[in-house]
This record gives sequence, structure tokens and C-alpha cells, in this order.
Amino acid sequence: MKKLVIVESPSKSKTIEKYLGADFEVVSSKGHIRDLATRGKGGLGVDVENDFKPTYTISKDKTDVVKSLKAKAKKSDGVYLATDPDREGEAISWHLADELGLDTSLVNRVVFNEITKNAVLEAFHHPRQLDMDLVHSQETRRILDRIIGFKLSKLLYNKIKSKSAGRVQSVALKLIVLREKEIAAFKAEEYWTIHAVFEKDSQEFDAVLEKIDGVKAHLGNKAETDLILERLNDGFNIKSIRKQTRSKDPKLPFITSTLQQEAANKLNFSAKKTMRTAQKLYEGVVLKDGQEGMITYMRTDSTRLSGGFVESVKSHILNEYGKDYVGNYRVKNDESSQDAHEAIRPTNIEYTPESVKNYLTSDEYKLYKLIYARALASLMSPAATDVVSVTLTQNGLDFAATGSHLKFDGYLKAYGEYEQTKERMLPLLDEGENLDSKSIEGKQHFTEPPLRYSEARLIKAMEEKGIGRPSTYATIIDTLQQRLYVTLEKTGTSKMKFFVPTPQGILTDEQLEQHFSTIINVDYTAEMENELDEIAEGKRDSVLALRTFYDNFIPLVEKADTTMEKIAPELTGDDCPLCSKPLVFRNGRFGRFISCSTYPECKYTAKIPSDKPEVELTDKICPECGSFLVKRKSRYGRFFYGCSTFPKCKHIENIPYVKKSDQEKAEEA
Repeated sequence: MKKLVIVESPSKSKTIEKYLGADFEVVSSKGHIRDLATRGKGGLGVDVENDFKPTYTISKDKTDVVKSLKAKAKKSDGVYLATDPDREGEAISWHLADELGLDTSLVNRVVFNEITKNAVLEAFHHPRQLDMDLVHSQETRRILDRIIGFKLSKLLYNKIKSKSAGRVQSVALKLIVLREKEIAAFKAEEYWTIHAVFEKDSQEFDAVLEKIDGVKAHLGNKAETDLILERLNDGFNIKSIRKQTRSKDPKLPFITSTLQQEAANKLNFSAKKTMRTAQKLYEGVVLKDGQEGMITYMRTDSTRLSGGFVESVKSHILNEYGKDYVGNYRVKNDESSQDAHEAIRPTNIEYTPESVKNYLTSDEYKLYKLIYARALASLMSPAATDVVSVTLTQNGLDFAATGSHLKFDGYLKAYGEYEQTKERMLPLLDEGENLDSKSIEGKQHFTEPPLRYSEARLIKAMEEKGIGRPSTYATIIDTLQQRLYVTLEKTGTSKMKFFVPTPQGILTDEQLEQHFSTIINVDYTAEMENELDEIAEGKRDSVLALRTFYDNFIPLVEKADTTMEKIAPELTGDDCPLCSKPLVFRNGRFGRFISCSTYPECKYTAKIPSDKPEVELTDKICPECGSFLVKRKSRYGRFFYGCSTFPKCKHIENIPYVKKSDQEKAEEA
């Protein structure tokens, strides 16, 4: 009989089975097989009075999967649990063991950080028992989220028609709403700067007023600026020249949060897209010699690298760039870092992006190239820049000019595409030298309001404040948009998209602030994450943590149920054509729509009229699916035929452009 190995992902199973050989059968659970039931008191699936004992039920879509796994387990010569190396993966393994009737004391839990032959075989040589502390931590998190989600979401929907609330989700929303309120309350302040332009040896450079009579310059208006301009003439003296070499260390290899931030800034990837693409790279792609995992596990908050990888990279750097480019290994983990596995890195430094490009999709290639470059650069020498700082003076007014030149590119040799440097050369100058300015002018400025959060900025803020965990950021951001609490849009002249709270999002945050400020806040949420970490380390009792939270939370829910004002839906001004009662606007799964105010007694609904022209149905048939084609207008004003079932079928046909005659134009006019 074969030994059975259970993993989460079907794509992983093929790769691992190839490594293990004929004595093993590797199958997939396709993720979680069970979740908390929705029966019992409050539909929580948790017996609050009995130490929060959970009741689990097999997910509807996993019934056949579990049936198959049980049959295979009975016929196998032992079962190994090889789910992902984190709390969620540990919990999935425990659920599998419990449902399949396995002894949880067995040494059958296999953990590997990368899906390569050496890593997988080594892991199977050193199996361990299930880590029940990790399981209890994940279970506690799930129960907390179920209690908050069910109790708070039901309350908010009944009162203000908000679709959901969550332990971390609502705090992330608070950050976005607070930033929007800061922007609304911001009052721009005027300030001025004075610039002088010089030229020597046919090379221009400019200097900015830095000090007035030895004090840092601060000009608040034009009148103050004009007084300073009156003190100035063309003649300046070079008071001092300071030369120094600045060293810039490479950034550490990626962890989950920094990968999401950098992919957003450099590749314009959403957090969700980044994690989805990284998952594919981790699980493996088909290369020339078979399927191979391309990167290490992408859910990590440790910057640690294995000794073997460090040595292989240093050897690669020496061979490719020379000994001057070989740097030192550095690691820096926050106190909250679990250090369970390595930073995100390529599994093999010899798999250069160009050598595997033909085996990857466009998105996979872009992300792999970024991960590869970052890991490589992290072990290279610092970049060195020569900086020249010049002070030019007259009548007690000091102007500063700065020039810079990249002396040694160091790690930028590998990472320069993502971290470009700007050089600004100054001409050759001498202390005591006199120079005449070509022009001197004052420039008016106004202080800018704080920036809205982009995806990268929001992730960085959540990480710095200890809200949630990096592996959950993509889901949190996606949920806020799905619930119509925020939109991600371009504002002003920026090409980047920023989060803007919707009226419903602002209303939700304000009600949570009014009634749940002691629970839904940054500090409490961060402390709760610390408690979950301590449970995972065996330092805190999970039942005590749940009881403490529950006893604080439920009274707030009960009070809010009586004191929170129920907000009536917005009236449209029209009456229902079926029952003559007022029509109202409501928010649904696909956005706002019109509904009868008496729902569910009267179920009349209608779309909100749009300014966009309706599509024109034609008698043409789609050659791909057999549906009718419709005539649509593109963003460029050209008409085309598209399938009426779009986006299910994406067939399109161009409509030939026919130039109108002068007579036709005249008739239309």
C-alpha cells in the first residue's frame, strides 16, 4: 500500500508526488474542509457557556472531497499532513486529522518552506506532531471573527443597512475615513522660497535660501519675501564647500507586506493580484525538466534567509559582478515577527528571470523578477554616492546648493530598475570664490493636505500599527471595496489610485465610533493580535482571551441595539408602480438600486436610470456561443458588436467606419 500525503492545492500535489516517488500518493483537500456551523444560539456555531466550544461542519462543496479522502486514508499505509507552514495550514491539518479519525499525537505533520525536491525530501525525513498551540490560535481568531462578524454585522444592517463589520476590517476603514476627515479639515498655509540661479563653465545650477542671519529661513508671505529680496544683489561669495561620500544599504528581502507594497508601487499590482500570482509561483510552474516551485512561501514576516541560499547567492554575485559587489547578510525582524520561515526569495538563484521567462505568464514574470532582484540585491554591497554641499552667502543670507554623483552602484546593479537614483552635478567651485547670480526670484507655495491611502500606503500603515497580519491585508482591502465602503480611484492629477470612503463607509465608521470605540480601535485590535501570537506560543489561555473579549463586547452590542438610531432609506421622490408606496434607494450586491419602501411585503425593484446610452440589440448571432450580438460604443467613440452575455463571452467584432458624405452631414445638421 502507498503512503497518503494530503496538501491544500491540487497544483502542489503533482509536483510533490514527483519528488516522493511511487511509494506515495499525494492528494489535495482543496483548502479548508470544515468551518464553524451556523446553528445554535445566535447562529455562532460556538457554545459560549461551555468554554466557547466550537461546532464544525463539513463545507457543502467539500462533501465529496472528504468522502474521497476518508476512502484513501483507510487504504493507505499511513497519512502525512503537508499543508501550508502557517497557522491556517496547521488548522487545516488538524481538521483533516479530526475528520479522518487520525491520532493527533502521530508524528505525521510535514512542513516545508519551498516546493523543491531537496526541501520536500528533507521535510519528510523530519516530520513532527501537530502544533496544537498554532491550532488554538487560529481557532481563537476564527471564533473572534465569527462573534464580531455575526453580532456586529446583523446590528449594523438592521440599523443603517451596512453589510458587514469586522475586527480588522472596521479598523482599516477607520484609517481611511480619518484620513478623509483630515483632508476635509485641512487649511492650506502660504509660504515662500527664494531661488538664485548661477552659471560657471557653461553649467547652470540653482541654490535656495537656507538661513537668514544664521536662523533657518521661513517666509510666510510676499511682503516678507520682498524685504529679503531688497537685501540681495547679484554678487555672492562661496562660504563653504563640504564633500562627503554617502553609503546606502540595500533593502532587506521581501516579507509579505513589503512585497505587496513594492508590487503596488512598481508593478501597479493590487494586493489581491500580488498574492494570487505569488501563490502560483510558490506552488510551482512547469519548467524544462518538470514542475518546480519558484519562490519560498509568500506568507511570512521574517527577513531571514537560509545559510545555503546566502552562500549560493554570494557565489553568484562573485561570478557575475565581481568581489566588490559581494555584501554582507543582514536580518532584521520586528518583535511581532514569528520567524517561522524565511523571507520571500527565489528557490534557486540560478533560475534567473530571463532563463525562466518563457515558462511564466506576464504577471508571474514581472513579480518573479521583482522578488529575484530584491533577494539578490539584499546580499550585495551598498551603493556609494559622492555628495557636494555648497553654501553661497551675501549680506547675512545663506543659500544652499547640492550636487550628487553615483560613485559605486553596488546593489543597484541588480535593483536599479526599481530604485533609480538622480544625479545632479555641480561645476568645479572653490571656497572664497565670488559668483554673480543670473537671476533671483521668490516662489509662492502652499502646504498640501495629507495624502489619501493608496493600497501600498494602507498596507504600510496597517503593518506599522499592528493591525491584522500581512497575510490578511489583501482580503481586508477586497472586503472594504466589496461592501461598498470605499472606492479606489484616481484623484487630482495623480496616476495612482487612492481609497476614498463612500457615504455608507463614513456612516458605518461614525456609528462604530459612537457605540464601539473601546473595541473597534487601533490599539485594541493590535493588542488582540499580540494575544493571538501568545496563544500560538503557548503563553496565553485561549478560553480566557475569548471570555475577556466576549464579556466586554456583548454589553456594547446590547446597548447599541437600543440606542443606535435606525436610519431610514433615502427616498427617490417617486411612488411604487405596484403598491403606490414611496420608492427608496438601497445598496445591493451590485451597487445601488431602487426598491419599494415596504420590502419584503412588496418586492418591486428597478435599476437607477443611467446617463449612458443603452446597448442596441441586433439580429446577429455570436459565432462563439450562439447568443445575440449587441451594438456598443467604445471609450474612443467607435461602435462595435459584442456578445450580449459579456463578460461570460468576450467575443467582439469591429464595425467598419464609413465616412459620411457632405450631403449626409448637411442633412444631419
